[in-house]
Formats: sequence, structure tokens, C-alpha cells
Amino acid sequence: MMKTVNPLLEKLLPILPLIAANAAEAESERKVPEENIRLLKQIGMHRAFQPKKFGGLEISLPEFTDCVAALAGACGGTAWAFSLLCTHSHQLAMFSAKLQQEIWGENPDATASSSIAPFGRIEEAEGGVYLSGEMGWSSGCDHAEWAIVGFRRKNASGELIYSFGVLPRSDYEIRDDWYAVGMRGSGSKTLIVNNAFIPNHRIEAAQDMMQGRSSGYDLYPDSNIYYTPYRPYFACGFAAISLGVAERMLVAFKEKTKNRVRAYTGVNVGTATPALMRLAESTHQVAAARAFLEKSWQEQAEHGRRHQYPSRETLTYWRTNQAYAVKMCIAAVDRLFSAAGATSWMENNEIQRLFRDSHMTGAHAYTDYDVCAQILGRELMGLDPDPTMV
Repeated sequence: MMKTVNPLLEKLLPILPLIAANAAEAESERKVPEENIRLLKQIGMHRAFQPKKFGGLEISLPEFTDCVAALAGACGGTAWAFSLLCTHSHQLAMFSAKLQQEIWGENPDATASSSIAPFGRIEEAEGGVYLSGEMGWSSGCDHAEWAIVGFRRKNASGELIYSFGVLPRSDYEIRDDWYAVGMRGSGSKTLIVNNAFIPNHRIEAAQDMMQGRSSGYDLYPDSNIYYTPYRPYFACGFAAISLGVAERMLVAFKEKTKNRVRAYTGVNVGTATPALMRLAESTHQVAAARAFLEKSWQEQAEHGRRHQYPSRETLTYWRTNQAYAVKMCIAAVDRLFSAAGATSWMENNEIQRLFRDSHMTGAHAYTDYDVCAQILGRELMGLDPDPTMV
């Protein structure tokens, strides 16, 4: 079946060489270069999941993930950070209308980074909570005007409920501590929050955002993307990035191997059977990963168009399908990297960066396949979900 035209992808493709040329700068600065942010905002990619009310595009999930995969082939760190700045807009559209007006009313270009693990410590107060804590892994925070942060808050029954709060940039500091082996350009630094007040209209329970009970539910009755759990959209970029890195690795390996000659024997590696077999198997594996992911992304888009929330079983497959595809992409990259020669380990060689970034795509809690295999296994055996599995 032929794909429909993707207008955002058509705008993205011409600027990818410029973004790729900044990959070394992204690594050395440990954040997305300002030029990359400017280029991506010029084509409106940050508006992908923003409500049309504020000038957003509300594009489909498959259209967005195609763009993220292409961007990852140019610079994995940029794709990681910027895709999250985009998907957070989908999450923000499930918050109250008052919060959305605060964020986008005066600045339609505003974005939010996040640190959603419930690290924050809160004190209840009239009309909201006071939050303090060191909130780590906030990708792209240098370029965001807001932040979504996680904490646990007691409900009327005294149960601790996993919740999200939204803070303006003035309410936190950024600690420059992102020294990582992979995704160096993502700038996933730590937010330092000291007794910041979060009013109730900037707070939502995570479960409400998974089941259509949040304050923003039904604000946009004509939308095809907001009648859906937040998490699959929030996490869609991780697998798309893994796919894009793997697809770029196929090209980089061919380019390097085509004219590679063994130093001690003079043999042309590009025509040697082992290299051809490795390239063939990784090509099949990456193609299979793309087909698997596209099926899941199309299913998610169709649920959104029908305003239909997925069953627990369907949601389990969406989550674990993504993790398995990431596992396949990493295996495909590893197969090629191990045969790419010693010069591929040099820091100025793109292949070693692809290898490092690929492995980072499988290190996120959402794509940890050991966790996902347990989640799916329990679902297949009819067992209740294990609450210790995120």
C-alpha cells in the first residue's frame, strides 16, 4: 500500500544535512545546538501534536514517527530531545484549558521538557502543592519554557497517586550534569526544584490521562489524536529513533565497507562474503522492525480517529511491540558495528556514534525488554499486571 504524502517530512528532509553537520557540536556541547532548534521550529515540527486552536498541526502518529526516524538518522541526540518536546504537547493538551492558555496563549511556540519519574517531594497546600526535588533526565530542557514533573499525591482515600505537575522555567534551575556515553546531544540534564508551588489546574493524575478522565478530556471533540492514552504518544519517539539510527547504520556501513581494504592483506572487504551476509541480515531485521512498528503506530492512529480507548491487552502489545522492535534494531546495529573495523571506534567516525546512540534507545524504562517481556508474559497467561513493572 502506498503511503500518503507527509507534508512535514517533505519540509524536514532538506534540512537534515544541516542537522547532520552539527552532530559533532551536539556531542561536544552535550545538548541540541541552537541552529538545530531554529531549523526544526522554522518548519513547524514542534507544533506536530499541539492543538490546532493554538496554531498546532495535530498530525497523525505515523506521520510524526516517520519524521522522528528521519531526524534520528541525522543526529540521534537532536531527535531524542526534540521528539520529546513535541510529544509533551500531546500530553499538555490533556491538562486544563487554563494551563494550556498559560503555556500557548502568549507564546504559541512554547515547549516543555519533562522529568516524569515521581522523584518530587510534595507538601499539600491550599489550591495545590509545593514541590521540591532533583528531577533527572530532562531531555531538551535547555530549549524549553516549561517542564512536566512527576510526584505522588494522596487522593481522598489516602492512596498515593502517580501525578504530573507543570512548572514554568522560572520555577527551577538546570544542573549541567549530562555526561553520558549515548545520546550525548540530548542534553538530558537535571532540574532542581526548591519549594515551587504548583496550582491544581497544572496537576493531573497519570491514570486519568490514560483513561480519558483528565481535565482536558473532550476539549477538542474534532481531534483525531487526543482521544487516546497519553503514554503511547509520549513514548513513540524512542522506537522511532532506534529505527532511524539503525536505518542510517545500514547506509553508513555500506559507505565505509564499499572501499575498505584490509591493511595487512589488501583484500576488498566490501566484496567479502561475511560483510555481504551481515549487511543482508541487518537489512532484513531493520525492515522487519519498521513493519512491526508501523503496524502498531497505524493501530494507535486508528483508535484515535475512532475516539476509542484501547483494551489493556492492546495497550500491552503497543508497549511491548515497541521494545521488541528496539531490540531488533540494536541487534542489527551490533552485527554491523562488530565488522566495521578498528577505525569505526575513532571518535570522529559516525559509526561509533550510531552504535552508542542505538544502545541508549534500549536503556529507557519504557523500552527495557526484560521489563516488557514480563509485562506481556503476564498478560498472555491471564495474570494481573505486576505493579512493580512500570
